[in-house]
Amino acid sequence: MKALVIGGTGPSGPYIVNGLLARNYEVTILHGGQHEVEFNQPVAHIHTDPHFAETLTPALAGRTFDIVLATYGRMRIIAELLKGKTKRFIGAGGSSVYAPRSDSRWGPLGQPMQVPEDSPRCDDPAGLKFNHLMWVTEETVMQAHRDGHYNATYFRYPLLYGPHAPGNSDWGIVRRILDGRKHLLIAANGLLKRRGYAQNVAHALLLAVDKPAVSSGQIYNIRDEQQYTQRQYVEFIARHMRHEWEVVEVPPAMAQRVYKGGTATLRDGTIEFDISKIKTQLGYRDLVTPAEALARSVDWLAANRPQTGGEIERQLGDPFAYAAEDELIAACKTSCAAAESVQFPDMQLGHMYRHPKKPGEAWAPPASPQ
Repeated sequence: MKALVIGGTGPSGPYIVNGLLARNYEVTILHGGQHEVEFNQPVAHIHTDPHFAETLTPALAGRTFDIVLATYGRMRIIAELLKGKTKRFIGAGGSSVYAPRSDSRWGPLGQPMQVPEDSPRCDDPAGLKFNHLMWVTEETVMQAHRDGHYNATYFRYPLLYGPHAPGNSDWGIVRRILDGRKHLLIAANGLLKRRGYAQNVAHALLLAVDKPAVSSGQIYNIRDEQQYTQRQYVEFIARHMRHEWEVVEVPPAMAQRVYKGGTATLRDGTIEFDISKIKTQLGYRDLVTPAEALARSVDWLAANRPQTGGEIERQLGDPFAYAAEDELIAACKTSCAAAESVQFPDMQLGHMYRHPKKPGEAWAPPASPQ
């Protein structure tokens, strides 16, 4: 059985490739050649740019595969070019395909905290171009499935973390610890940002490999089973690296000025995936717990420190402007002190149920403290 992995050297790629090798597939990887990694067994390499038909067409000429897993490149072009070259296609894209919070299709309460796969998507070409192209990509893959060109499964990836993850927002925390920072700004309690450890996400794709009948024609959200706030991630990383500092919570808009990778604002449409479908249909469970996964990710970042001001830090949009951060922290503390000086009437919280001391006693507010 022959398998093609488009990508293969990114965060989830090595786990996918090694998983296919363990299943006795003869594996070929197609990637740009900018990064190389070691696999458990030798694999064939095709070096080309997976974003353009003019580079992919000659690279795939005369080749057929029993299964293709595509986690990189321009998926809508890949999906078209693979017609007639494989019977099974598994693709991975992003989550920005979901409709923005302002879309009326979410209903009177708006977008829910956890979004299932059949939620409104960015199908309006007049909307955000990038988000709409994600919809076009999904439709291209699933239309090829409906037309019988191959059996397709599509995954909506979360924010990946782990070795080799591009734009890993944990680096913003790790570098500040390595640089000896004693304060860290985060958006109020650290807003949720769906995350998936690379090995766990790869495991999800391999479940689709193992269960083609169930997963054929399906779209799945995927992430780690348990999600935490940014503050919890920050505190764990600090403990793991044996570092002490003060975590300063500020309004999300202010945190966004400091660094983008480790925070999120409501206006960017950040959502949380509902993953009950993949758990029910494919039996997904995390292979690696978030605590172990985060520890591995942090250790790898500390041992493979990205270039200062280089590609990773520019992907994060993080200037590491410590003097400005200190100035903002001081301003926020001054503002908070002023806000705390505003006086409110002293009123005791009253429990909503009666707690009678004798039969028939009516509800009464709590007694004021002496």
